[in-house]
Amino acid sequence: MGDLLSRLSLQPVDSSDFEAMLALRIDAMRPSLERVGRFDPARSRERLNAGFALPFMHHIVLDGDQRIGFVTLKPEGADALRLDHLYLRTGFQGLGIGEWVLEWAKSQAREQQRDIKLTALVQSDANRFYLRHGFVLEGEEGIDLHYRWRVAPEAAC
Repeated sequence: MGDLLSRLSLQPVDSSDFEAMLALRIDAMRPSLERVGRFDPARSRERLNAGFALPFMHHIVLDGDQRIGFVTLKPEGADALRLDHLYLRTGFQGLGIGEWVLEWAKSQAREQQRDIKLTALVQSDANRFYLRHGFVLEGEEGIDLHYRWRVAPEAAC
């Protein structure tokens, strides 16, 4: 697995990437959305379009050219970052890639001394993943669960 992780990188997103990213999002989210009776391709397009924030988006890339996912990490208020999208193409889940991306996000949060907030779909496998990585459930709204990872205060010198 370590060899796989050494072959990963993050690359910037361009506006022309939207359709490919939408297809990837649908691929990643469809099983969870179908479980709660909410799969709708038009709604998926709407949600991605609403959160399409180029300066904060990155492709997750294998071997320099194979786009296997994407992540969005953007400021939310003065004290937090919002992990808005973390999607991996089917077949790339469960290999440690999500954890690799989450460690990158936590590193960004530590540098900025900000917490990380995110929302996950109820009944999604992502919930176990986020709980396992230190996120705490802070609230629930309909089919959405709201989580927060708190950055540790810097140790006094």
